[in-house]
Amino acid sequence: MSRKQSKYLKHQTHSTGKIMDLGFLLHALIPSLNSVYVLVVFFGYLAIAGSILPGKVVPGVTLQDGSRLCYRCNGLLSLLLLVALLGVGAKMDLLSPTVISESGFELLSTTFILSVLVTLVLYAAGCNSQNQGSSLKPHVTGNLIHDWWFGIQLNPQFVGIDLKFFFVRAGMMGWLFINLSVLAKSIQDANLSCSMILYQLFCALYILDYFFYEEYMTSTWDIIAERLGFMLVFGDLVWIPFTFSIQGWWLLGNKVELTTAAVVANCLVFLIGYLVFRGANKQKHVFKKNPKALMGGIARHCNYLGDLLLALSFSLPCGISSPVPYFYPIYLLILLIWRERRDEARCAEKYKEVWAEYRRLVPWRILPYFY
Repeated sequence: MSRKQSKYLKHQTHSTGKIMDLGFLLHALIPSLNSVYVLVVFFGYLAIAGSILPGKVVPGVTLQDGSRLCYRCNGLLSLLLLVALLGVGAKMDLLSPTVISESGFELLSTTFILSVLVTLVLYAAGCNSQNQGSSLKPHVTGNLIHDWWFGIQLNPQFVGIDLKFFFVRAGMMGWLFINLSVLAKSIQDANLSCSMILYQLFCALYILDYFFYEEYMTSTWDIIAERLGFMLVFGDLVWIPFTFSIQGWWLLGNKVELTTAAVVANCLVFLIGYLVFRGANKQKHVFKKNPKALMGGIARHCNYLGDLLLALSFSLPCGISSPVPYFYPIYLLILLIWRERRDEARCAEKYKEVWAEYRRLVPWRILPYFY
């Protein structure tokens, strides 16, 4: 065989491999009945557990019409019970702990289709709503894409379930269960590494902390200001669980050796990020409940800094050989700067001179002495 023929054969083999990979990916993205079944069981459980399990009932912030929605914060109990049920099911061979990691693309496409359908229903229901209360009053601009994307109702409900609160709960739990399935796959393949353990530990602690302080979610921007449209539904059901878990998927196929110094540094980044994130969010929550409470004096959005450090700590176990595992912190940086700008504009309009004085006293936005 001549060199030219050999080169041509290698090129053809490489091209065929690319086509086969693309064909496999497209086939894997086709929704299946199994993925529909997984989602139906998951959402059904969350709806039932969220409605009947005991939990602290927390009043939300006061809306423009003076009303306040109430939230049953039993997410931690719902999560722990579901983990226990799944653990028993796996022990009895009723289900496979790797079912999610082995059908991730199917679940991704199915969840995406569900998000589109849900938001179309929300749009139609909102347009037909005659309710003039702050939580259900439709805000229609006349631009179909805009209204579908951003939503037209603040807190739509279904059979008494606040959908905005429900979807973000589902997204955070979905993130954990994807991670646990990836962990099970790593153990099954005898591929468990220190990097995977660190990533799993940091994410699990973050998610458990979220549900332990779930009542703080009731005073966040998403709950009190954003209407429920495709942006939030897609963000909660698809973006959070399937993109925040990229590091775990990446570690399944890539071996990373961490030095002791790297492990210690990674743990410090997580710890500092957590302390800043939790401390700032607690302070903001208390202030929103009681405007006479003291407010942050170092930076106006220290919680964003903590969130960014935590996101970085999830990616650092993957090393620096590829930018792929750093998608989450890079995306989060862009998102939080955009959100901080929107929040600043909203606060300036709402609080006027008081906000101007606060900006004078606290000139830094997110990172003290830098931004």
